[in-house]
Formats: sequence, structure tokens, C-alpha cells
Amino acid sequence: MWDYLSMSTKVVTRFAPSPTGFMHIGGVRTALFAYLLARKHAGTFILRIEDTDKEREVPGSIEHIMESLRWLGIDWDYGPDKPGPWGSTIQSERLETYLPFAQKLIEKGYAYADPYTKEEVDGFREKSKAENKPFLFRDYRPEHTPGGEPGKPLRFKVPEIKRSVWEDAVRGTLEAGPEALDDFILIKSDGYPTYNFAHIIDDHLMGITHILRTDEFISSTPKFLSLYEALGIERPVIATLPPILRDDRTKKLGKRDGAKDTLDYRTEGYLPEAMINFLALIGWNPGTEQEKFTKEDLISSFSLDRVHRAGAVFNQEKLDWLNKQYLLLMSEIDKESYIKKYLPEGYRDKNISRLVPIIVERIEKGSDVKEMAENGELDFYF
Repeated sequence: MWDYLSMSTKVVTRFAPSPTGFMHIGGVRTALFAYLLARKHAGTFILRIEDTDKEREVPGSIEHIMESLRWLGIDWDYGPDKPGPWGSTIQSERLETYLPFAQKLIEKGYAYADPYTKEEVDGFREKSKAENKPFLFRDYRPEHTPGGEPGKPLRFKVPEIKRSVWEDAVRGTLEAGPEALDDFILIKSDGYPTYNFAHIIDDHLMGITHILRTDEFISSTPKFLSLYEALGIERPVIATLPPILRDDRTKKLGKRDGAKDTLDYRTEGYLPEAMINFLALIGWNPGTEQEKFTKEDLISSFSLDRVHRAGAVFNQEKLDWLNKQYLLLMSEIDKESYIKKYLPEGYRDKNISRLVPIIVERIEKGSDVKEMAENGELDFYF
């Protein structure tokens, strides 16, 4: 397999979420792995906000993302609150940055103004469907393709339709047929760049050496590779992380299967040390029997060559067990403070010092304390 650290002596990674809602644990796991790789090699970790889809943006999401990462101790070198030498890490504040690259593509004949309305494109889709063939915009590419025009989307014109082959630091050699390549929008009619365009420019300007992301991006990779070639820029190392699966392994863990907002785990009383430890072991094998890792342990042990290819199960029992182990390591004073935080108001003014060992023995997380109180299990001791 290709040496994934051969590109640069300086490792630079990023976590680049869209501010469209709560932070799913899958996103946090991606952030964690990118963070560990950067810290392992004394590199740089960037938090970038990809907010060019304004219709889907949820107010407060950027602050929520930052709070989630801070809770877990995942700190960034550059982020929304720490601009870099290339400026802001918020894409909507970088709109002028993308224009020279768009102009370069226009001048090389690799970008053109899309003359069609949404209704016309929908008609092309229906025509392809009726002909029982996949819809490819390049099949309907206009004969004359002028450069950018105000109010018109700017599309990438794929220079060469070919089979794509690339190396993935986790999956090895991957490939896709020419049907994976198609003309796609670079800049929308509202002036905002698409993800497909903006992330490649930002990665280039920010010096990203390693992109860690999940497998839903594999199908789009041929388009990205074509754009790298057209711009004449070197692509970063790509590492595809395994999906997080439900207990029954039948599909990815989703909202309907109990996937929660990351900060809900904080509310329930999970300790950040336990959560980091747990997430690191979803799809990564340290190569030993060790199960408990401090953040420093994880930084020193982490490597991409031990990231799994296949999906990894979210094991709730394992998370509860780990949380209990970290809870037991607390001092008696800290245990008492932790328990009081989850007791209903009527219990907080009581002296619970003598009950701490009893309660700790019977709980795995803070919300269990509240449940014991509500069930009357503590009344016997007062």
C-alpha cells in the first residue's frame, strides 16, 4: 500500500462539518481520528466550517460544533475563532478566494456557464429515466460552452472521460468506471461555491496533507480527482473511515436507531475521557489487548494502518462499561460532586458522603443517579 506519510513531513488534517444540525457521533469520530493523526506527528489540526449551503444551515450549529469538540478535549490550531495565515476557516467568509480558481478553469476550457433552468434539467433526468439509462449531465452538455455569466451556475467540464484508479490509505486501491465522471456545478447561481469545488480549494490553500472521511464520499472521488488534475494541484492522502453500524450490523447507525447529539451524552453523565476512549475504538484496533486509553495514549498509539476497512459496531454496553471505569478512578470528593449534579433538587442539600460508595457501585453514568432517586431507591438511606 502507498505510504500515506510520504507526501509531507508536516501533517495537516482538518475536520470540516456543515452547520446543518447536531453533531452526530460519526462526525465526532472523524474529527477525533483527524486530530489524533495530526497530534501524533506534531502536525496541525484545522476546524473548518463548510457553510455554503445556506438553505440547510441551522442557526447556532457552529457554536454547537465547537462546544461538542471542546467537551471532548479535541482542540484545534485554526478554526472559526482562530483564523489562519490564509484567513477565515468559515467558507462563507472566503467567497472571493474561490473566484481565481474558477477563472483558471474557465480559461483552460474546463468550466462553463450552465444555460439550463432547473425545469430543463429535471426534464433531462426524466428523459434518461424513460430511456432506462443513468442521468449524466455531460450527455446534455451544450454545444457552445461560454465561460461564467452572472446569475448562471458555473459547471465543471470533465476534461477526460476515463476509468479512475486511486490509492486510499485505509481501503487500498479503489477504482470506478467512466460513468462516475460527470459535469458538476462549481459555483451556484447565488454565488456560493458547492462542496465539490470549495473543499478542494480550501484543502489546497490550507496545506491539508490527509483527508479523513467516511465512505459516502467514495462515489464522488473520481470527480474530485478530475478537478485536481484540471487545476494542476496535488491531492492530499485520502483515508476512508469505516461506517458506524447498529448492533445488528444491518445498516449504519442513524437517528432512528438511537444516534444522539454528542452533547446528549454529556447531559446523561458520560465522562469526556470515556467518550474519547470509546470512539477511538470504533473502527481502530491498537494491536494490543489494552482497552483503556488516555488521550495521550491514543495520540502516541494511533495510526491509519490499524483503521478497519469494514463497518464498526456502536456497542452501548462497552461505552457504559468504560464510563464506569473512569468513574471509579475519580477521587471521593469528585465522585460526590458528580453524583450531586444528577440528584433531584430535594436530595442535593442532604449529606450523601457515606452513600457515595453505594451509589457508585450501582451506576454507570450520571442519569442512573437521577433514576435511582426517582424510583425511591435512595430513600432507605435517609
